[in-house]
Amino acid sequence: MTRREWAAAVAASAGAAVAAPSRDPILRRNDAAVERYLQTQAVEGRWSGAVPDATGLYLAGSCGGVINVCTASYVHPASRFHGDARVKNAIRLAAEHLAKVQTADGNIDLEVTNFNSPPDTGFVVWNVAEAASVARRHGAPDIEQMLWPFLTRAGAAMAKGGVHTPNHRWVVSSALAQIHALRPDPANLRRIDQWLAEGIDIDSDGQYTERSTTIYNTVCDRSLVVLGAKLNRPELFEPVRKNLDSMMYLLHPGYEVVTEISRRQDLNQRGTMGRYWQPLAVLGLHDKNGQYWGLAKHFEAEHAALSTLLDNPELGGPGPEPKPVPEDYQRHFPALGLVRTRRGPLSASILLGGSSRFFSIRQGGAVIEAIRFASAFFGKGQFIPSSWSQDGDSWVLRQNLQGAYYQPIQAKVAAGEWGAVRSQRATSEVCKLEQSAVITPTQKGFRLRLQSTGTPGVPVAVEIGVRRECRFSGCTQLTSGAWLLDNAPLRISDGVHEIRVTPGAAEHRYVDVRGAEPKLPCECVYLTGYTPFDRTLELEVS
Repeated sequence: MTRREWAAAVAASAGAAVAAPSRDPILRRNDAAVERYLQTQAVEGRWSGAVPDATGLYLAGSCGGVINVCTASYVHPASRFHGDARVKNAIRLAAEHLAKVQTADGNIDLEVTNFNSPPDTGFVVWNVAEAASVARRHGAPDIEQMLWPFLTRAGAAMAKGGVHTPNHRWVVSSALAQIHALRPDPANLRRIDQWLAEGIDIDSDGQYTERSTTIYNTVCDRSLVVLGAKLNRPELFEPVRKNLDSMMYLLHPGYEVVTEISRRQDLNQRGTMGRYWQPLAVLGLHDKNGQYWGLAKHFEAEHAALSTLLDNPELGGPGPEPKPVPEDYQRHFPALGLVRTRRGPLSASILLGGSSRFFSIRQGGAVIEAIRFASAFFGKGQFIPSSWSQDGDSWVLRQNLQGAYYQPIQAKVAAGEWGAVRSQRATSEVCKLEQSAVITPTQKGFRLRLQSTGTPGVPVAVEIGVRRECRFSGCTQLTSGAWLLDNAPLRISDGVHEIRVTPGAAEHRYVDVRGAEPKLPCECVYLTGYTPFDRTLELEVS
């Protein structure tokens, strides 16, 4: 399609995603990014073509962003930068910088961590190859030609280079597929097929190896939909479909994503489904799936890339009737060790093992980030479930701890050998602690029975982490960010919804328990007592 044909299509399709600037937030956002790049891109010297980050580093990857964003506005007939010579020059400078900083192998460096890196080269190729495709599709062959010195060497590098995390296999493969779709090369397909021969690493609960629900899930999904589309292999959509179906049950109100299962840097971080826009849109349209399509449309204005719409104009057209995501369920994810509950604005997660943050609950914007507890038991009393069972409607989590003292052995013990010979020593004064949490749904919310029994007189502290944006009452302040709940109910509110926690308990003020994990990064309300400790908390929502 030429630029003239594209302009005609825009004028004829008022409902398309690429409408006039005054009506199109995607185009406005892209043009704003172009403006920022024109103001910040280095135009001379060592870093010419790159853009500095907040620390003053001129990362090579910034050039991919310049090329992608600027190409989209340059070819778009309704952009205020359409055909702008300044924008074309910015693309040229960025392309020259990329070609200049490629290593002898053809890779780039990610200066903050990875050097001579094929996968980081792949991430840059995502942007550059998409821009080349957009330039070809929309009648800008001179821009496409600017990009080939980098793309040619990058493709050769990725066709033989390695990776160091699971998602990188699909990043590299999808980048090679993008290059291959523009200039076919059997070496690209051979390398893609080598990686695919390992199989897609998705588990029975629909999560990839890294379980990264706001970052690397989206990387895998985006890679696989690009692979499937560019190589005409729709079977590669299946793991993406499986992951998106899983994600439908990992959403809080407002489409905030459950991140407690992540094995990467987004663990317990806040994020939404916005980064899933492209796989949601592609499969929403391909499968006529209204849930995917509805989410894609919800996030389109903020997260859709203009370059992706220009390269895939069908994504800007009509799709299936949007349908809501599930909002009334209890779902057990055995492979993840997770139980999810939704009842409209109520959203709760139970982690069945391996994490101290075993329970979290929210009612709309009233959020308890986590409930934890710890006992001052030999510096290892943080409750982290090691086993679980189901008892009717209840989920029972357990932990058994032991502390002991050691007797002499009939041998010399040299300096530094204490740990090595510990297993040879007889034990005495053995202390034991059994800890458990029983979590039961109720009509009004949840009931939590927390127990720590065995060795008597051990201080216990229960920690309730309250999201900082919430209002809360019913407790007295201990220190900055730490509060004590006595017999008054704890009320947590966002101004519309509320969680009420009863009863309180304040037998001591020792909440920074030795050996416990660091305080949660939020406002923390504590209940305290001693073993034998047996408290049942009622969490009621409204």
